[in-house]
Amino acid sequence: MWISKKILSLFLFLSFCSFYEPTENDVLFFVEEYCKDVYPHRSINQLLFVAIKQQKIYLIRHGHMVTSYPISTSKYGVGNLIHSKKTPTGLHIIEHKIGKGVPSQGIIKGGVYTGEQIDLEHYPVTKKGDFVTSRLLWLKGLELGKNLGGNVDSYERRIYIHGTPEEGLIGKPSSHGCIRMTNHQVIELFNLAEKGLNVLILDV
Repeated sequence: MWISKKILSLFLFLSFCSFYEPTENDVLFFVEEYCKDVYPHRSINQLLFVAIKQQKIYLIRHGHMVTSYPISTSKYGVGNLIHSKKTPTGLHIIEHKIGKGVPSQGIIKGGVYTGEQIDLEHYPVTKKGDFVTSRLLWLKGLELGKNLGGNVDSYERRIYIHGTPEEGLIGKPSSHGCIRMTNHQVIELFNLAEKGLNVLILDV
């Protein structure tokens, strides 16, 4: 994949932004230029942008920042291989939205609310198990050989944006591959993000 020097410079700039908070304009400019450069045949005017080094997710519509939230990506790092427990990169879409009406502490297994609820942990400690709570946005990769098909398929890996009981760990990598959010924020995002919305995940 060919990337222009300008995009490479911006990519490096945002990567170094893990030491401080990039401005809203920094993020908007980078995403617009990156999408035009890397996906020239796609019209990407609305998307969720997941910045792994920043541990943040941004909702962008038509060049405007709608909102942003802290997240938690994989504690095992970045990668697209099945069974790696790493957070995949590249362009995705929201394939399914699951959990409408589920309580904020409700446990979802296999895409179904179990009827059980779990206590939230607000301190930075790990609970036993890898629970999905309140809402989930199930992602499907769009880049064949990178996050779609074979042993790198994000959908088959069940990569979600979802709520977690480990809210005290949000803001630092601690998941098993998915993108975790606090429960009230993932419910808010669930109501804002429609099925089919683009999701760009990058290690910046």
